[in-house]
Amino acid sequence: MSQKTIDRDDLAKYMARTLDITRFRDFCPNGLQVEGRKEIKTLVTGVTASQALLEAAIQKGADAILVHHGYFWRGEDARVIGQKHKRLKILLANDVNLFAYHLPLDMHVEFGNNAQLAHRLGLRAESRFGEDDLGWLGVMADASISTVADLAQQVERQLGRRPLVIGDPAQKLGPVAWCTGAAQSLLGDAIAAGANVYLSGEISEPTVHLARESGVAYLACGHHATERYGVQALGEHLAAQFGIAHHFLDIDNPV
Repeated sequence: MSQKTIDRDDLAKYMARTLDITRFRDFCPNGLQVEGRKEIKTLVTGVTASQALLEAAIQKGADAILVHHGYFWRGEDARVIGQKHKRLKILLANDVNLFAYHLPLDMHVEFGNNAQLAHRLGLRAESRFGEDDLGWLGVMADASISTVADLAQQVERQLGRRPLVIGDPAQKLGPVAWCTGAAQSLLGDAIAAGANVYLSGEISEPTVHLARESGVAYLACGHHATERYGVQALGEHLAAQFGIAHHFLDIDNPV
């Protein structure tokens, strides 16, 4: 059976509708960030459009690369010099498209990072909180996971890395809040929403004090580790929907 292709602009329109990209006030442009060849038959997905991912994607014969962390962030140097030049040169020289979706990929109810993390950890979402409803609140579906220590072990099993735990490991789980990536600033909103445990990717110095003082346990599970699954799920969906080839490439990042 011959490999199917999809038109670049048709793919961009499909993802814009599916992820509802106009809903979000984001820190970067969502959608096609770097234009490449018109026809796409091989899609590579990854978390971040690093040079290592671009080079590995070229080796896989990518016509398009789909990431969560792309380029052109608010406030960054607009000049195309240094590492930005090197990355863009790889894409342009090889006529490869770059698609990037930040908050829309965090928030999608099926393909989003929050949804995919919940699926892997066994969390059942019940409500949302914070600006633009970025945070999710729910409970553990598996009653045998009943303490902070149990949840930390579940994170390590499913994500392949041990989380940093702030709080009492013996504390019983009540409502659990989560938001992937660098969402430590949502801890206050999670507390206000009634959570007694909060999971995110990163942690900062003030977050430790707020967690301790509030009695809400904080699990820092890794920015990269918590955001590997949304873009992978979206890539698998696109492959099934359009018959194109898909490869997810996990470029290790300990943060």
